[in-house]
Amino acid sequence: MTHHSASYQQGMNGWLIRCLLVAAVVFLAGCSSLLPSAKDETVTSWEEFEQVKGAYDKITLGNSRAELKELGFDVDNSSNILVLSYLDVATKVQSIPVTELDAGLQTCMKRRYECQTYVVDLRKLRSKRVGNFWADFFNFRRKTDATGWRFNALLVMIDDQVTYKLWSGTPKVELYEEKRNPLGPLQSFNDMTLTLLPW
Repeated sequence: MTHHSASYQQGMNGWLIRCLLVAAVVFLAGCSSLLPSAKDETVTSWEEFEQVKGAYDKITLGNSRAELKELGFDVDNSSNILVLSYLDVATKVQSIPVTELDAGLQTCMKRRYECQTYVVDLRKLRSKRVGNFWADFFNFRRKTDATGWRFNALLVMIDDQVTYKLWSGTPKVELYEEKRNPLGPLQSFNDMTLTLLPW
């Protein structure tokens, strides 16, 4: 009876250990989903860089505000559109002789207050922390992956007509950042203490 009880107890202990190991593996595997993530996005109907670039390519000199709106560039009502004065434009192109500027920009400099310039800044950026949950949680090592795109368009208008356009951007953003803190959770406390010391 005693031998049977001992065998039963050993079997139960082995079963319990296996269950704990499986639970630990499942828990640690799921911990990565607990790592924080973030989004930095402009409110826009375009999800991909190719979409906004394709719409921009359809803009032609002479387009009106209404035509720009049909293409998705509502310069009067969309959010996150920067409006520049002719002085702002002059500052940006001051290193270029006026005679070498595009005709649309030269006209803007001449017409001054009749010139409206719009900067459309669009972006879809997503970042998430990856790697070991506990190393991240205790601040020993934090890894961050960031992906997305950026698009920037400059539109110059006079008398409700586009006279100049220019674009720039990053079709594919891929960034990786890794921070190591040998002191772990004490690292931030140590850094804060050093900044507070009256050297």
